[in-house]
Amino acid sequence: MISALSHVARLTRAAYVFAREGVFGVVDPLLVPPPGQLLLRAARLIERRGAKSGPRLSRALTRLGPAYLKLGQFLATRPDVVGVALARDLESLQDRLPPFPQSEAEAVVAASLERPVAKAFATFGPAVAAASIAQVHRAETETAGERRRVAVKVLRPNVGARFRRDLADFFFVADNAERYSAEARRLRLVEIINTMSRSVAMEMDLRLEAAALSEMAENTRDDPDFRVPTVDWDRTTNNVLTMEWIDGIALNDHARLAESRVDMADLGRKVIQSFLRHALRDGFFHADMHPGNLFLDDSGRLVAVDFGIMGRLGLKERRFLAEILLGFITRDYRRVAEVHFEAGYVPPHHSVENFAQAIRAIGEPIHNRTAEEISMARLLSLLLEVTGLFDMQTRPELILLQKTMVVVEGVARSFDSKLDIWTVADPVVREWIERNLGPVGRIQGAMAGAGELGKAAAALPALASRAVRVLEQFEIMVRDGMVLAPDTIAAIARARARQNRWRTVALWVIAITFLGILWAVR
Repeated sequence: MISALSHVARLTRAAYVFAREGVFGVVDPLLVPPPGQLLLRAARLIERRGAKSGPRLSRALTRLGPAYLKLGQFLATRPDVVGVALARDLESLQDRLPPFPQSEAEAVVAASLERPVAKAFATFGPAVAAASIAQVHRAETETAGERRRVAVKVLRPNVGARFRRDLADFFFVADNAERYSAEARRLRLVEIINTMSRSVAMEMDLRLEAAALSEMAENTRDDPDFRVPTVDWDRTTNNVLTMEWIDGIALNDHARLAESRVDMADLGRKVIQSFLRHALRDGFFHADMHPGNLFLDDSGRLVAVDFGIMGRLGLKERRFLAEILLGFITRDYRRVAEVHFEAGYVPPHHSVENFAQAIRAIGEPIHNRTAEEISMARLLSLLLEVTGLFDMQTRPELILLQKTMVVVEGVARSFDSKLDIWTVADPVVREWIERNLGPVGRIQGAMAGAGELGKAAAALPALASRAVRVLEQFEIMVRDGMVLAPDTIAAIARARARQNRWRTVALWVIAITFLGILWAVR
């Protein structure tokens, strides 16, 4: 009961902030039940003057603090949940906050590295960038008389406790929504919050970001156009990440790029091909590739920073992506449909022929346009919209891939508005298809399958032994029945009573808090 009251109190505060910022003003009262209409009118009474102008939801989320800010950014990657229009509005949500004091940052560094800042770094300057989870300082290290410039990322003090509290509220909302809404269950709201929770947990342990940097460095060590900063592991902990300082030109600095006479079309090619190599070849990609996180170094290579948000694709997802791209290029819509069924993304009770017909509605318009008008990201977006009609469950990894591709295409076409995405992507996609779907790939797949069969055969005796034990336990249950202790029964009854008492109140608070968001996309 106390836990439910805490959730309700915090969500009521969130609803108040939404009301003050005019978020509920976008809700059509006619689509809301009478009690809800009354609450909507009450919410409009406390709307502050001037709230109707500008991005209402972005303002409200920023006011509510770091976890809500991250929620907004995360939902911007999920147009399948919040709708395309609202996802675009949330894309403008900037994770920029005032830096916390220098003294606090130095205290975190000293405690984490277990030595004074002056002993760890030759110089340690003020913050150059600050976000909801951490901020970055420019510093220098000295080894054997040689100085080296580094970037030091420092976690905000006590940020973990606040995130855990707000994430518990989000789980409370998602759990109750799934309990009473079939649409919420289809969208898998609990899984969405779980994914966000895992992402935030990884961002708040800077050793994991350092590990992502290290893994990508290994994957890309032979890439001609891409690299990542090196990690200083001796000065890296869960609260502090020290890495190479990058002096290149940020890709959002078009003036400096022009002054340096950079080949803009070639730069667009590097952005697209680098991303596709990481996604298809490695199954591990930078999922926040906006221009501020990409630099061009003196040797002409792209350098990515800020590895807090990463995407992974298993072999099945990579095969799925390659085959649907190939199917659209060759106009083999039935094959595109079959790939969805083979991957288990579309339930088998649907018709492959009907699904292929829906795929054709997406693919045919492509062949009436010039290459530079065709967006690979837009293609995937339309595909995900159509699959919703065929009960395809949300695939978070594919949504993150599609959203990252939108950003990457936008960056590339900002350098060359007539960039032919398909021609640029062709060598990377074709290489992966030939290697993995051609004769060599089939042989490798057969060998891997044989290895898996061998493992399964070796595990058969243990499996048989466990099966015997399970059957014995089942036989005892059938003979004697399953008996619950009186204390257990009483505890279940008390818990059920508490749930019923607060469920109605909690649902109304949840509904009013998030009504503006949900109806804004309808």
